Amino acid sequence: MDLQLTKKEFKILLLIILLALFVSIIFLNSSAIKDWDETVYANLGYDLSKNPLEYSFSKNGWSDRVPDESWPKAGFRAPLLPYILSLFYFLKLDFMVIYIIPLISALSILIVFYLGKLMFDKKVGIYSAVLFTFIPLNVLMSSKIMTDSLSTFFVLLSILFFWKGYELKIKKYKILFGLFLALSLLSRYSVLWIMPIFPIYLIIRDKSLKFIKDKELVYSLGLFFIILVPWFIYGLSEYNNILGPFLHGLKAATYWGSTEPWYFFFQNSWEMFSIVSIIFLLSLISVFFNKDFKRKEIYFLLLWVFIFLLMAMTMAHKEQRFILQIVPAICLISAFFIRQFKYSEIVIFFIIIILSFSLISQFQYYHSLTYREDTLCFTKAGYFLENKSNSFVISDQSTLGYYYFKKKMTYFPDPWDLEKLKNKIDHQPEKEVYLFYTKFNTPDNENYRLMEKDLNLNFKVVFKCPENESSSIIYQYR
Repeated sequence: MDLQLTKKEFKILLLIILLALFVSIIFLNSSAIKDWDETVYANLGYDLSKNPLEYSFSKNGWSDRVPDESWPKAGFRAPLLPYILSLFYFLKLDFMVIYIIPLISALSILIVFYLGKLMFDKKVGIYSAVLFTFIPLNVLMSSKIMTDSLSTFFVLLSILFFWKGYELKIKKYKILFGLFLALSLLSRYSVLWIMPIFPIYLIIRDKSLKFIKDKELVYSLGLFFIILVPWFIYGLSEYNNILGPFLHGLKAATYWGSTEPWYFFFQNSWEMFSIVSIIFLLSLISVFFNKDFKRKEIYFLLLWVFIFLLMAMTMAHKEQRFILQIVPAICLISAFFIRQFKYSEIVIFFIIIILSFSLISQFQYYHSLTYREDTLCFTKAGYFLENKSNSFVISDQSTLGYYYFKKKMTYFPDPWDLEKLKNKIDHQPEKEVYLFYTKFNTPDNENYRLMEKDLNLNFKVVFKCPENESSSIIYQYR
């Protein structure tokens, strides 16, 4: 199989990667302020740069609001991204933190291309790279400091080395497969949903279990567990269970968010994939009509998509980003289908046009969602608190306050209780206590309306946002 690139193909691929990086950086500005999860990972990275052995919320004056006895343990958050970020904080390259994920996501495009070329041909590689570059879900997540794009990058490397090891019979890649699979898992725990595809694929391919006799598989598994040893030690020390972080991650899935129906991902397929959702459906029809599912490349990709999707569908709480790890497989199958058209270049051109309009629409939506008065008011209130050195702040925006203003913040009682709040204040006799109430990123419910009423009746107002006095208010106790 010819894996060499011509100068033209190299230029095309380089252009795609640079374009992907450019679009991701544009989407960095689609939101006026970082998401909660983004600030959690960045804060963990910042704290780890000072003490790499303290992976928790206990000593740094902020938390992820874990609603059970496991607080302040942070093990339910996969650790690889925070540790990567910590290197940049340690090297005083803080400005680079927001660009790490766009860079990693751009590199993922290179691997998608390589997989397409390895499994099919160069044209499928180019087409799948193009689709992955413009799919809205991938673009959006490539602009956020979150684990989804990072884990997808390592999943792609795992699959690349698996394929080169077990299909091209290159022994060193069989071993490296275990290394990158472990890094995938440390990037995001939902990688557990991908792991079954490898033995299932080998069983279908060989119609036997002979692969378990492969000594490189033993080495690969050994390397996999060696990489995880530090995290097992952390689990033993923090949870008294080597699997503690993973079990905590499973429990954490029930902490926040609503319950979505099993068809959530189908319901939101256009928003996530735009025209590619239809292309993929047509691809599946074509694959089964032409019996292409018998090809090992195709049934491997189908296993990748449907086993992971089935697991994601069983989760009570669902978010679109949860299935980013199967987007490369969707692109590869769709590219294989497009490749069969006589004028495939024209087809891919029109797909790019439609995807581009979808991206413009999504950018406008997210821009309008956060570039608002309450966001501006939150920022101005934060600047007010930033200058209060000997202060103790109580607010429901602990993670964002720590990320943007490096202010230590604890939470209002939940459910709201005025007496519990006063008791919390009385435990800080040495400091000026500020109560930061904001309508930014908070639900409009009875609990918060009662909180606002009690704060107005019992505490002194020291700051109100000029643009909207009721949006962000800071109270002082003494």
